[in-house]
Amino acid sequence: MTDALKRLSDEGVAIWLDDLSRKRITSGNLAELIDEQHVVGVTTNPSIFQKAISQGDGYDTQLTELAARKVTVEEAIRMITTADVRDAADILRPTFDATGGTDGRVSIEVDPRLAHNTLATLAEAKQLAWLVDRPNTLIKIPATRAGIPAITETIGRGISVNVTLIFSLERYREVMDAYLSGLEKAKAAGLDLSKIHSVASFFVSRVDTEVDKRLDALGTDEAKAARGKAAVANARLAYEAYEEVFGSDRWAVLDRAQANKQRPLWASTGVKDKAYKDTMYVDDLVAPNTVNTMPEATLYAVQDHGSITGDAVRGTYDQARADLAALEKLGISYNEVVQLLEDEGVDKFESAWNDLLKSTEAELKRLAPSEG
Repeated sequence: MTDALKRLSDEGVAIWLDDLSRKRITSGNLAELIDEQHVVGVTTNPSIFQKAISQGDGYDTQLTELAARKVTVEEAIRMITTADVRDAADILRPTFDATGGTDGRVSIEVDPRLAHNTLATLAEAKQLAWLVDRPNTLIKIPATRAGIPAITETIGRGISVNVTLIFSLERYREVMDAYLSGLEKAKAAGLDLSKIHSVASFFVSRVDTEVDKRLDALGTDEAKAARGKAAVANARLAYEAYEEVFGSDRWAVLDRAQANKQRPLWASTGVKDKAYKDTMYVDDLVAPNTVNTMPEATLYAVQDHGSITGDAVRGTYDQARADLAALEKLGISYNEVVQLLEDEGVDKFESAWNDLLKSTEAELKRLAPSEG
């Protein structure tokens, strides 16, 4: 029943679920996905929590207690989201122990409104790590210009990080450099590097969505032929960069100190265009020592009809470069697309956070005890 997912796992791809809710935890669904669908990690973001809290009554008990204490909306959100992440981390703890800390991880994101403030991002990362208080947590920090030094400082303090919202190859190299710099700081401080982990979340489907829109506007035969190639090409070249950095002399020094490689994580792997196979961003990005975090629908699609035929990345780099070069010839600027996607990504998470504030505030008012 789960042969395709098992094959994926056997190829060195860690299967993570891109979703979390109180109901998923309390119903036993998360535990079931771990036992039956080879899920070994969970990622969250503001959009996921906004959806979870605004649907159903799973949070009513905690919200009622928070309302009685008259906590602020922001404190309520932190109490709710960290409780979910803590509980999910406990469910995944056996996986964490069995994999020596590589998997069994749950991610929680810093407030996206801090994405352009280095010091605030670092302070928030430290606070979240303290609040959740589980060794198998990853603190998500966006790969904005201000986020890069925050990644170094957070890693340097021994806090494991999921770097999110990576779209460009240039920014990805900056992320890997920030990770190595953080490890070097941690090493100088005498920290145990074997306990520090990181993934770099390279976003996939949104690249095709934006590029295809521009190709459709051109409407030529060449443009039509280029549809649906940019996202996979971009991710494959990211893996080439990963191989280069983690095969370098600089890495070798850290490797001897028992450091862990920062794994590429394929994010945004739900296919948006119905013209494409719904498992494309899983099937075409199989490579050793990677993570693929999937929405539930994609997970079940892979289980049902995924085509996992071995390493789909190494050996494809020349074709990937040719696919991106073809876009430039058509007048579609790679740099413009990836910068737009980074800006939009931060804006979308910030908007989801604001929606989360509003819906949580409304719930606190609804459940507040009457005075008297």
